[in-house]
Amino acid sequence: MAKIASLVATTLKYPGFGWMPYVWLVFLAYLFISPILGNGSWFEWAITIGSIVVFLPLYFAQFSQGRGHPARALALNAAIALLGFALLPINPGANTYVIFSAAGAPFALKPRATAQYLLALIAVVAVEMFLVPPFYRYWMGLPTIILVATIGGTNIYQTERLRQAAKLRRAQEDVEEMAKVAERERIARDLHDLLGHTLSVITLKSELASKLADIDPKRAAEEIREVERVSRETLTEVRRAVEGYGQHGLKGELHNAGRALHAAGVRLEIQAAPLELPPKPETVLAMALREAITNVVRHARATRCHLRLEADGRVVTLTVEDDGRGGAVVEGSGLTGMRSRVAHLGGSVEIDGRKGMRLRVTVPSDVASPDVAS
Repeated sequence: MAKIASLVATTLKYPGFGWMPYVWLVFLAYLFISPILGNGSWFEWAITIGSIVVFLPLYFAQFSQGRGHPARALALNAAIALLGFALLPINPGANTYVIFSAAGAPFALKPRATAQYLLALIAVVAVEMFLVPPFYRYWMGLPTIILVATIGGTNIYQTERLRQAAKLRRAQEDVEEMAKVAERERIARDLHDLLGHTLSVITLKSELASKLADIDPKRAAEEIREVERVSRETLTEVRRAVEGYGQHGLKGELHNAGRALHAAGVRLEIQAAPLELPPKPETVLAMALREAITNVVRHARATRCHLRLEADGRVVTLTVEDDGRGGAVVEGSGLTGMRSRVAHLGGSVEIDGRKGMRLRVTVPSDVASPDVAS
């Protein structure tokens, strides 16, 4: 019992399944059809209940131990199937175990290996059909073959989608990490170029002012004023540089959007008018575009995304539409932050999830960026 409890606890933490492994256990009810309808003996009831006790550790072990270990996963699935085959002559409802084995195999094995495993299950079921009475042969055997093929095949497709999504997430994480490294290197280069020469000048002039303080106070004061001027100019340049870090502008974000959607298998259609915007609204629109594309890639399950950027008088509108699943909008920190930034400029955000998902961001195009303090 302690072993089963440990496996159950591990399954609760298993990513990608949630509570579904527990929901699937409801199909164990099929095991009791034969004992109930056939007035099964105490031996049949004992064997049926005992088989469930054996099945549960094997079942939960698939989720807690099988992933990443194909040989172990195959052994676990085969053990479940063998349990069903051994019990089938006594209880025809034991085909439930065979179906459990077929359903679990795609989550641990590669598609080709899974297909071979399913064919082996079907072959054994076809042979063992002749060991049960004719009534169960057609009402249990044939449905078992059909369910093994359909459920196993469907799960092969679903697991491949999960694997491809995982690869895409890993690729995105790698790209993001590389972008961070490149950005840090760029910052280091920019600051070195910006400050290296200037700090050298300040050091030299400060040393000169120190030497002239006693012999030529007037000249020393001029040098100090020059140091002050250079320092202020450098501070302004640093602030401007820092303000620009991480902001690729709309052009850069459009390029990133195309690359991300292409990697996700989503076709991008763009209608973008050439615009010249002040830094502030351009930055807000670029960040809104980044958040919208991120949501399309991660959540929409779309095949097409239409992006439109247009100016109407003194207003610029960004619209991102996809043909994905849509539905009720649950706003996380990303959308909340977007609304806050847009509202700060006096703009608006509209989201409609009735047909796919449509995000519309409108901002004034004449918002002046605040001056950098000197």
